[in-house]
Amino acid sequence: MSGCTTRTSSSGGRPGTRARWRQDTCPGNRPRPSKLDPYKPYLEQRFTAGCTSATQLHRELLAQHAPVTYPMVRAHIATLRTVPSSTPPRPPTVRQVTGWLTRHPAALSEEDRAGLKEVQARCPELDTAAGHIRDFCEILSGRLGAKLPAWIDALEASQLPGLTGFALHMLRDLDAVTAGLTLEWSSGSVEGAVNRIKKIKRQLYGRAGFDLLRKMILLQ
Repeated sequence: MSGCTTRTSSSGGRPGTRARWRQDTCPGNRPRPSKLDPYKPYLEQRFTAGCTSATQLHRELLAQHAPVTYPMVRAHIATLRTVPSSTPPRPPTVRQVTGWLTRHPAALSEEDRAGLKEVQARCPELDTAAGHIRDFCEILSGRLGAKLPAWIDALEASQLPGLTGFALHMLRDLDAVTAGLTLEWSSGSVEGAVNRIKKIKRQLYGRAGFDLLRKMILLQ
């Protein structure tokens, strides 16, 4: 075979190390049997179960009186590490699911939509919560404050712990919340200015007087 020449050792006996390596790597050569072959299924089973330490697996084989060496076990474990894992994907985190539920559907990618659809199919309570969240987003974005009492009643009937507490908390000042979700006027600009002033004050570490604080606010 071209490209697969061999050289014998000086003693005239078996081929040398380089020759044997070339024979093993030439196309068409079958892999040599190994003493580790009978134990490879056991190693693969233990590797899949989570034991990936070649040292530990070598000890286990020695306990079974297997005629194998540590380099044999380590080399086979190295090949198993390169094989793509067949374990199922990790479930989404709470933060991921919360983001899927609270973001606008148009802002979700195809992968996010598929993940949300899957978790909703697995959890009926989460599917119900998603419906309530969508309804509240419509009330919030469309300024439909008149629908707020009906939304609170529906949410109270569903008895979802987190959302029910949020809805019942709004009953303490329902008129103000309804006005905020209905009228076009808002105190958001005033609160934003107050937060900006507080930020400047924190930057001064409380060491500046009113005059300096006033000048910094006017200059900004």
